[in-house]
Amino acid sequence: MTELFDIYDEHQVHIGVKERAAVHHDGDWHKVFHCWVVYRGSDGINYIVMQKRGPDKDTYPSLFDISAAGHYQAGETIEDGIREVQEELGIAVSFDELVPLGQHTSAIQYDDIDDRQFCDVFLLIHEQDINDYNFQKEELDGLVVFSIAAGLKLFSGQVTSIPARAAGLGVDKLDISEADFVPRTDDYIIHVMQLAIQYLNGERNLKL
Repeated sequence: MTELFDIYDEHQVHIGVKERAAVHHDGDWHKVFHCWVVYRGSDGINYIVMQKRGPDKDTYPSLFDISAAGHYQAGETIEDGIREVQEELGIAVSFDELVPLGQHTSAIQYDDIDDRQFCDVFLLIHEQDINDYNFQKEELDGLVVFSIAAGLKLFSGQVTSIPARAAGLGVDKLDISEADFVPRTDDYIIHVMQLAIQYLNGERNLKL
């Protein structure tokens, strides 16, 4: 089935609708949904859940990425983004449970793909063992969860690898390095993790 995306100019003015492949080939601005699952465990440690992308993804196959993310189909609203959480992670949540962090702008070139995105970013505070997620095996290889403090050390270059618990990957535990994640040219992941800690500490009205 052909996917159609709404496309925009650099000021987010809607300028039309295009097929997914053409949008990524032509470098059209389009909107996507990002949801980062975080929680404070019973041990008092702050955790973040991330997915491992499937091997057949057209960009960055088999790398760790945002907990749940996806494109809006043409005509969809921001509230429709919750579909990605429900489908990819297989957990029952509503849009009202999400914590909005604002918007992140991303422009990445990958092989012959020119991917320009306005990303609507959310936290979801959801404490559940990742082995109990009914994640979408057609899209994801599996899930990992690790402490946010360790993640900050990894992405700031203080350590070269961190321990994580895994589900669906054939092992219960593994060490992961920055090279195992979708590469980024900015500090987006660091900012999200910092905001997650602030939110779990009781701060509100946080923005990227």
